Amino acid sequence: MSNETGYRDNVASHRIADRLRTAILEGSYLPGERIRQEDVAARSGASRIPVREALRMLDAEGLVTLVANSGAWVTKLTLEECVETYLIRERLEPLLLRMSVRHLEEAAVDRLAALAADMEAGTGVDAFMRADREFHLVSYAGAASGATWQIIHRMWNTTQHYRREFTRRAAGSGLSVTHLEHRLLLDSIRRQDADDAERVLVTHIRRTRLELEGHPEIFV
Repeated sequence: MSNETGYRDNVASHRIADRLRTAILEGSYLPGERIRQEDVAARSGASRIPVREALRMLDAEGLVTLVANSGAWVTKLTLEECVETYLIRERLEPLLLRMSVRHLEEAAVDRLAALAADMEAGTGVDAFMRADREFHLVSYAGAASGATWQIIHRMWNTTQHYRREFTRRAAGSGLSVTHLEHRLLLDSIRRQDADDAERVLVTHIRRTRLELEGHPEIFV
């Protein structure tokens, strides 16, 4: 393979990964759904080589599960796996937030405020999901270079579909507590009060876990 061909494949693989990542996170692909390499290659106008590399990237991010000699599927969790993931998040995410708070720049805090306002504006589930994801990942940006951030980022990916189902069930007035918790988090972060931020975040994550436990049909 020439350097030029290798470069083109590398660019194509990142482009394909970006498109698939967006489609999975936005729910165009559902958990357990197969992603056929030949279909992706045809839609992308690329060979299977960059498609395979794109799927490897998404596998590393937790969005796709690769099965040897079989293919690629959108990652699916059982109820038990999801509960375990949330229990881990309840313990690790507050730690990550604590490490991040003192390093967040003013622009990041202002972005959190804008995102909180966007979510309260009630522009639909998809818009809420995008803003909610960005809100939390921005809040961790002060510690984004560490191993803990990588673990949490992967868990956010694997639980994306289930958070969407939680949001659909809570849409409207049911999200009022979520909005309040976002405001409390924002206030704690502005004050650089890591103790308060941790306490709010633990409750915030736990509420979603308990709600999901009450809806086992989501995982069928």
